[in-house]
Amino acid sequence: MEETCVPPKAPRWTVAAATGLIAVMVAATIVGRLPDPEHRKFLVLDIVVGVVSVALIPLVIRRPVHGAIAVAILAIFSPAATPPSTVGTLTVALRRPFRTALLVALAGTVAHLIQGAWQPIHGLPFLWFAVLDVVVHAALLGWGQGTQARQQLLQSLRERARRAEDEQGRRVAEARTLERTKMAREMHDVLAHRLSLLATYAGALEYRPDSSPEKLAKAAGVIRTGVHQALDELREVINVLRDEDVYEGRPQPTFDDLRALVDESREAGATIAYDDHVADPASLPPATGRTAYRVVQEGLTNARKHAAGHPVNLTVDGGPGDGLRIELTNAASNGTSLAPGSGTGLVGLTERVQLAGGTLDHGRVPGGGFRLEASLPWPS
Repeated sequence: MEETCVPPKAPRWTVAAATGLIAVMVAATIVGRLPDPEHRKFLVLDIVVGVVSVALIPLVIRRPVHGAIAVAILAIFSPAATPPSTVGTLTVALRRPFRTALLVALAGTVAHLIQGAWQPIHGLPFLWFAVLDVVVHAALLGWGQGTQARQQLLQSLRERARRAEDEQGRRVAEARTLERTKMAREMHDVLAHRLSLLATYAGALEYRPDSSPEKLAKAAGVIRTGVHQALDELREVINVLRDEDVYEGRPQPTFDDLRALVDESREAGATIAYDDHVADPASLPPATGRTAYRVVQEGLTNARKHAAGHPVNLTVDGGPGDGLRIELTNAASNGTSLAPGSGTGLVGLTERVQLAGGTLDHGRVPGGGFRLEASLPWPS
């Protein structure tokens, strides 16, 4: 009979200890048969069978099925092989599938029935011997299979717990990465806007050196304040990228901050025609309001970078159930740029709008100029 799997190799001291203990049991069995004259004539056979069965214990431990069948065959000739045969049946029940264990247990049962018929025990009817034989082997089979099932269940639970921990760790890492990416994107939008404002004021100082001292001082003060704000925002970006730092996050802009954003750009010298036809802005979802703010912020930043000094037309309209529409147009580029761009702002903005369930369209318009148009959902 082939074994279904290879058992783990037992340590030598375990094999030696098991062999010694079974040898003692075999010797006790042989000595216990000596008072009976009928059994005394089998003494030599008992000794030979006992020695051979004890010698097979390492085989029983390392190759349970083969070893159990071998000692079961020896049990036919002498009760001296009963302890090793019992150990073999239990070992197979502990390590092998039910079908294999059942066949080995049947082999052991039949071997002991033949032994009981050949060398009956005085004072014990053969019927009761058969009953005890079947009960003992059934108990060994049930004990071994129950213990094996319990070990498999525990192993399965440990494996599931390990997988759950790994999955949880992976989810935490993914959530952390996603959150850092989201915050870094927010910081990119803010920094691009802030730096373009600084470039505008710096350009005014460079091209209008004849301005009054009051205007120069005011522009320098704005630049200094903007630099401090940009440094604070850059520090937040660095904190976002550090795993060990906890970033609490700045208050996120809302749709109500849109007017202040436009006013800030006007103070920097931009000419903006702002038309607001939004009905019931208080009912606008916060996430939609933040996305609208970022769309306008990116549009004003790009207009300031690539078409400085040209007017900007901004229209925002919509209402509950109709959606929110944003359209920003500006004149053609003057060929110079106040601040270098990464070229990824509109790409990230498109992704942001799509995640919000909206659409974003941008490109050149007939006659020159640039148009940025966004449509965002606004449930009724």
